[in-house]
Amino acid sequence: MDEDGPRSLCGPCEDEDGPPSLSGLCVECVCRNLQALCSVRSDGSLQLSSCPAFPQELSDLLIHTMVQQGVLDDRTLGVFRGTECLHLKRVSIRSCRLSADAFRKALCSHRLKELDASRLRGDITVSDILQGLSSNQQCRQSLQRLTLTGLDLLSSSSDPSLSFSSLRALRSLGVAWTQLDDSGLEDICSLPMLDSLDISGTAVTDLTPLLNLKTHLYSLTAHGLHPLDMSTASLLSILSNLEQLRHLDISNDRLDTDSEIPAVVLQLLERPQILPALESLDVSGWSGVSDAVLKPFLEARRGMRFLGLLATGAGASDFLSGEGNLKVAGEFNLTQLCEALRRYREREVLLQRALLHLHNLTNQLDIGSQPDVLKLVCAGMQTHSGSVGVQLVSTACVFNLTNLELAVSMPLRLLGNVVQQLITTMKNFPNHEQIQKNCLLALCSDHILQTVPFNRYEAAKQVMTCLSLYEDQTLQRMSVAVVSLLVSKLSVEEIGHLGAEEFIIKQLLSIVQQRASVGAVDSTLKFALSALWNLTDETPKACRIFLQNQGLELYTELLETYFFDSSVQQKVLGLLNNMAEVEDLREWLMEEDLLKYILALLHSPVVEVGVSYFAGGVLANLTSSRRPEWRLDAELRNTILNKLHSSVISWTPPDHEMVSYRSFQPFYPLLDCSQPSGVQLWALWGIQLVVRQSVSDYSTLLENEGGLHKLRDLISDPSIHTDVHSLALNILCLVETQQNCS
Repeated sequence: MDEDGPRSLCGPCEDEDGPPSLSGLCVECVCRNLQALCSVRSDGSLQLSSCPAFPQELSDLLIHTMVQQGVLDDRTLGVFRGTECLHLKRVSIRSCRLSADAFRKALCSHRLKELDASRLRGDITVSDILQGLSSNQQCRQSLQRLTLTGLDLLSSSSDPSLSFSSLRALRSLGVAWTQLDDSGLEDICSLPMLDSLDISGTAVTDLTPLLNLKTHLYSLTAHGLHPLDMSTASLLSILSNLEQLRHLDISNDRLDTDSEIPAVVLQLLERPQILPALESLDVSGWSGVSDAVLKPFLEARRGMRFLGLLATGAGASDFLSGEGNLKVAGEFNLTQLCEALRRYREREVLLQRALLHLHNLTNQLDIGSQPDVLKLVCAGMQTHSGSVGVQLVSTACVFNLTNLELAVSMPLRLLGNVVQQLITTMKNFPNHEQIQKNCLLALCSDHILQTVPFNRYEAAKQVMTCLSLYEDQTLQRMSVAVVSLLVSKLSVEEIGHLGAEEFIIKQLLSIVQQRASVGAVDSTLKFALSALWNLTDETPKACRIFLQNQGLELYTELLETYFFDSSVQQKVLGLLNNMAEVEDLREWLMEEDLLKYILALLHSPVVEVGVSYFAGGVLANLTSSRRPEWRLDAELRNTILNKLHSSVISWTPPDHEMVSYRSFQPFYPLLDCSQPSGVQLWALWGIQLVVRQSVSDYSTLLENEGGLHKLRDLISDPSIHTDVHSLALNILCLVETQQNCS
């Protein structure tokens, strides 16, 4: 028994500050590759094809990880059938969807010591679990802890004779929020070694059977016993006879009703002779408890280690601060609130109350970086992922706890878990605008979006879904900012998948149209342009969707309307350059007026080099010797190529990072020896630009893609222009210097 009361089963956890354990990484790998490692039985369940005998701790870790990753079901549970390779002792399968048959075949042959089967989904009942466990003599002798919170007692096919008494080794039992009745309690109280019992929220009306446990019951959790039909005197009599009781939870979850303290609680607090061995008492939720009443109660019980006082009105005094040996779950300081978040993780109403007070506290005070508090908030969100109230206030708490520089000092893995939970919350509550705003506020952090490990593809898609549902300007601004940064971190393959989603391209174009129609020059416009630029990068399908939704017409207007803003022009030209890289789409850009305007941007002395560079990219691709053939005036092509050559050799690289590339593949065709010198120079200048920014990264990229061979071939061609030769040689020197240093 936990010295502070009953604990719930949980799997191994790792320190977010340190690296993941080797065993944890190996087990995660097994989970990800179960299909490849297993064969399939005739009933569809999996069995490991070849498996050495696992140490018992690794077997427990495997099933825990499968639960955490959401892959445990009837099919995958089959790997635990038999005990030749996998030996389970401590198992938590809470909230999984399992059938009674799969449970019996896979788990009941193990010599289990602890089992948490709380809130299982499917057709499985308490009776099914008891029958399965009782069928194994070894399990009957070994099982010490069993938690069955929230399950139906019986099904239509269950044996109506519900019996716990065969599990003679049980020391801790949780049957909260089941329909356990008085006869069931009598059966439980016949267990000879039971010292911890949770009967909260059951149909029990009479606690008299507890007297059978009076010599060894250490912990009793009995909140929410609304059908209880006993006088105050009878209740006090039973409690006073539980001479070994150290933990008592008689708290109240009904905070939205009249929760005035009942006589039995008040008399218990006022009678020092009752339960002298008590170390932990929870009366949270009963208004009317006072510090004055608690002081003599505590003086008579010097061994008290915990008091639950949330939503009681008590806890403001120094002796109830929770800082010393006496832990207090309350709402008057951060220490009390953390204890409440930890204790009431499973109890939605009390958890929401604690979160609300935490939000108020973090609004009023600068509490600094608090990773432990953030971890507790995240745990509550995960437990009550379907609760609007919990998610609304917890997402607001996450923002307060990670805002500005606070996120920088948080462990990255913890932040990663929090972000994944925010994404899940957005997915679960798409129609709740304030929850969406809270999540976006928390995500709007450069540190989180660029550094923290999480599924950015999933996040980007979810944020775009949110953006498509709401027209609120604040939400829109945050959404495009988040998407823009997320997309810049995606792989080419992920961008391909995301860019193929037509609703995303259409939504971003709609935002650009809205902002441009009022002449806005703001972050919303620029982030939307950046997102579209990245989504069309090496993604022909996204480029086609862009064209099919009148994107080219809109962008042509933007070039002229925003002639004064180099940032907008650079983003517009960057996307047009992506289009120009796709041979099948170049015909769309073969418009004389458009090309003349872009040519003016290429060699204008008042235009920033970034604008000229991307203007040059569009022109280089269109005038290259690749398909389709030039169909406009030949003199225009010659003019473009001459201006392209002279402009490139005149450019001075900017001091700041102007662009980054995931791949140089679009450049290599422009380096062919048959290409005009202006085309070759533009491609070489772009490669040199980013190589200078990060020699090691881009040198590796060039080598892996075969780009170095391309450069050497170009240099060895005696027919190339001297400017081309010089620039290609400079790049090779940069790369070779880096390689020699390495």
